[in-house]
Amino acid sequence: MPDWLNIVVRSIGALLYLLLLTKILGKRQIKQLTYIEYIVGITIGSIAAFMATEMDGAIYHSLIAMAIFAIFPILMEWLSLKSKILRDFFEGKSTVLIKEGKILEDNLKKERLTSEDLMEQLRIKNVFQVADVEFALLETSGELSVLLKSQNQPVTPMHLELTVSPAEEGQTVIMDGVIMDEPLALAGLNRRWVRKELEKAGVALENVFVGQIVKGGELYLDLYDDKITVPQSQAMKQAFATLKKCQADLELFALDTKDERMKLSYQRDSVELQRIIDQVKPFLIR
Repeated sequence: MPDWLNIVVRSIGALLYLLLLTKILGKRQIKQLTYIEYIVGITIGSIAAFMATEMDGAIYHSLIAMAIFAIFPILMEWLSLKSKILRDFFEGKSTVLIKEGKILEDNLKKERLTSEDLMEQLRIKNVFQVADVEFALLETSGELSVLLKSQNQPVTPMHLELTVSPAEEGQTVIMDGVIMDEPLALAGLNRRWVRKELEKAGVALENVFVGQIVKGGELYLDLYDDKITVPQSQAMKQAFATLKKCQADLELFALDTKDERMKLSYQRDSVELQRIIDQVKPFLIR
């Protein structure tokens, strides 16, 4: 076999073996790797390159070495699950950099970080003033976790004591102009429903890049041609208009009735309904 062909075969074999090892090691992003796992990955890649180009060495020697290096992180994870001491040794521990709004300089030095490094990490988290931070922790992955002071945290429906409907997973039922049957079945719908919605929107199936069932059971469409505007569903606007009409009717009833007790009841109900309308308006009118 010619040398060039031998290298091609070895390279393809090394690549396939690497893919097999990565499947065994599992899914993990680069930023989630420990230092040992990162070093193991580089070493396995170096051995694979050696196996592909060094024709004097036996292939199985490289395969055995790569397998041993791949098994080591798995063994390390298993030991980490069994022992907190070993887990801290292999993965390290998080370090508090800001506590109760005060920077801990000793911990910064311990992690070999400067004040500029800390400010950069805070800016990445959209925090530009240390005074806004209650607590900041340097994770073992190298990322900074930040807890803002109570008065600086974003307002949520819970802070406003609002009740909102639970989030729902959107089902992508059209991809690249093709209807996806499995997500449709999970949503309890069928192809006939999709075609009916496309007909309402005046859009051909082959012109749809992505179609997704969003909150409220509506079909959101993203087309290949962004110049085409898809008409939005009027159901939400109609619901909002109905609520406004009910609120106006209550005010009218309050003006018409001569019964003071009923007048107060209508006025109270009108105010309560207006409060509800203000809460749901962002969800109904977009």
